[in-house]
Amino acid sequence: MEYRLLGRTGLRVAPIAIGAMNFANPTPEDEASRIIASALDAGLNLLDTANIYNAGESEAMIGRIVAATGRRQELILATKAHYPTGPGPNDRGNSRRHILRACEDSLRRLQTDYIDLYQIHRPDPSTPVEETLGALSDLVRQGKVRYIGCSTHPAWRVMEALMVSELRGLARYASEQPPYNLLDRRIENELVPLCQAHGLAILPWSPLAQGVLIGRYRDATLPPADSRAALRGGIYAERVTAAGIEVGQRFVSLAQAYGMEPAQLALLWVKDQPAVTAPIFGPRSLDQLQTILPVAEMQLSDELRQACDALVPPGSAVVNFHNTSGWMRMRVG
Repeated sequence: MEYRLLGRTGLRVAPIAIGAMNFANPTPEDEASRIIASALDAGLNLLDTANIYNAGESEAMIGRIVAATGRRQELILATKAHYPTGPGPNDRGNSRRHILRACEDSLRRLQTDYIDLYQIHRPDPSTPVEETLGALSDLVRQGKVRYIGCSTHPAWRVMEALMVSELRGLARYASEQPPYNLLDRRIENELVPLCQAHGLAILPWSPLAQGVLIGRYRDATLPPADSRAALRGGIYAERVTAAGIEVGQRFVSLAQAYGMEPAQLALLWVKDQPAVTAPIFGPRSLDQLQTILPVAEMQLSDELRQACDALVPPGSAVVNFHNTSGWMRMRVG
């Protein structure tokens, strides 16, 4: 397997990361344990979670599993902070107080003394970036965090953080984790060139477009009962549109014509895009993981790349996967 450097760091990660948003809901602990073990056995070493996934139970489950297996040194553990963790006005955001407390809580749940990649989950306009980076720098100096990153930030905020880090001698973001799939390619316009120019890793989430690219949805108004759109509604339901489903059906046919599972092609397309380090795939089951494992050693052909571009042109979008960002207002689809 070809490992990739995490931005300008010397940390090497597999070209596919495992996401743990499904751990604890709906994935039970025994299945999550099998997923982690199989991923490590296959050479996948980056496991991404967040302190709010299933009210912290995703982190806690990972902590129990990794402690039981004794394979902590094989894993690159990534988690995030920003969203509310309690009812108080300071139980959220990117302030020094919240970040330091959130990190301690994540360390306890993960049963580890350090986090490999600690990410700011969303921007916080009310907190100066100097304060956020100062808190993260202290965590790095204390050895509680190895590297820092951000998630779903606009390009200008990432650039601002890089500038402040340079001017103030603070820890520097190593990565950005944006939504990115064939249905929403808008990061190609500004964020991708920024990351290429300044050496940031890109760790995309939702590479399968929440299942739209694998033909999971046939009708935007009648999602499958066990889908995120049906179970969680809200932002998840908003991402299932008639325009997206139409492209998704054509994408399924394209994958089948090339003898591939749609999930494989969707993940492969993201994996082999410029500047992408490792797309994050969140399996619900071991079977889903095993379906995509071959993608780690596949390469996207020029012919397939052009066929995908014909479905959704570079830099454009037919579905809005930035609808959790609060800053991407443009309507699509």
